[in-house]
Amino acid sequence: MIEIDGSWGEAGGQILRTATALSVLLKKPVRVFNIRAKRPKPGLKTQHLMGILALKELSAGRLLGAELGSQEIRFWPGEIRKRQIEIKIPTAGSIGLVLQTLQLACLGSEKPVRIRIQGGADFGKFAPPIPWLQRVLLPLLEKMGYRIEIKSLKSGFYPKGGAETLVRLEPKLPLKPLKLLDQGTPEIHGLSIASLHLKPREVAERQARSAEEILKQIAPCQIETKYVDALCPGSGLVLWLSAPPALLGSSGIGERGVRAEEIGERAAKELMEDFKKGACVDRWATDQLLPFLALAAGKSELAIPELTSHAETNIWVIRKFLPAEFRVEKRDGRLFLLVSPP
Repeated sequence: MIEIDGSWGEAGGQILRTATALSVLLKKPVRVFNIRAKRPKPGLKTQHLMGILALKELSAGRLLGAELGSQEIRFWPGEIRKRQIEIKIPTAGSIGLVLQTLQLACLGSEKPVRIRIQGGADFGKFAPPIPWLQRVLLPLLEKMGYRIEIKSLKSGFYPKGGAETLVRLEPKLPLKPLKLLDQGTPEIHGLSIASLHLKPREVAERQARSAEEILKQIAPCQIETKYVDALCPGSGLVLWLSAPPALLGSSGIGERGVRAEEIGERAAKELMEDFKKGACVDRWATDQLLPFLALAAGKSELAIPELTSHAETNIWVIRKFLPAEFRVEKRDGRLFLLVSPP
């Protein structure tokens, strides 16, 4: 059984997500302890619990310690035989974080897998929003041969959630390596979304305008605005910059007491910063691509903006399961990530 200390590095939920997903994919039992040890409220939160319970169902595995607040789990995965599962998130837990676990584990399925998620939020703090997955991460995974479709039927925001999401995963091994080294001519698009509660205050338009004002300095920029029915007020913004073969994104989520213009500015400045560093993927995609790159049938090389401490923690977990080599090189003022699978 592989032993993973959840207090290592960032000590967040990513350790649990990557460890349990690789456990299913590689059929290796795992024990994760000190889960989220450095967080204000350690242990399993709803989105972590829903993710590992879904893995248990998907793989007909055995799971101990799966309860809210638990700081240790033991997991013995089985074979992925289910082709369809349904997940219910009773809170505003992040759908993106639940999917992060499942999209990696489902690579071990011989046939497509369908997932229906009821509840949760498609925009969450410190979590990948659904539109970012659709416009940034999934196209990058498709370059590697892994096709995933996400349909958002209903939006949900903190604190009530209430979203509804359909996902279809079409796994294909071996994965192709990625080589993303140069930026082409950039174009920027985005989606500024808000609940109908916020339409009188023009929150979606204000988020979009403030982002466009900054980003038009580097490329043409078009941001769609959209209002949706939701259980509670909420808003979010996702931006993506296409400069083939480069594809980068950023996002922001509305917060009580923070002006809509500030949400747009933050997301725009982050995207601009990553692009100006000569990166071909953003800081968040760098992190989320790591396990897939370690499983590819060949060496990958990407221009990245930085290697975050979150990514370093993810690498540490991956190397507990796979003897892949990760190296960062600096050339002409730019950073490159090189990943050599075992």
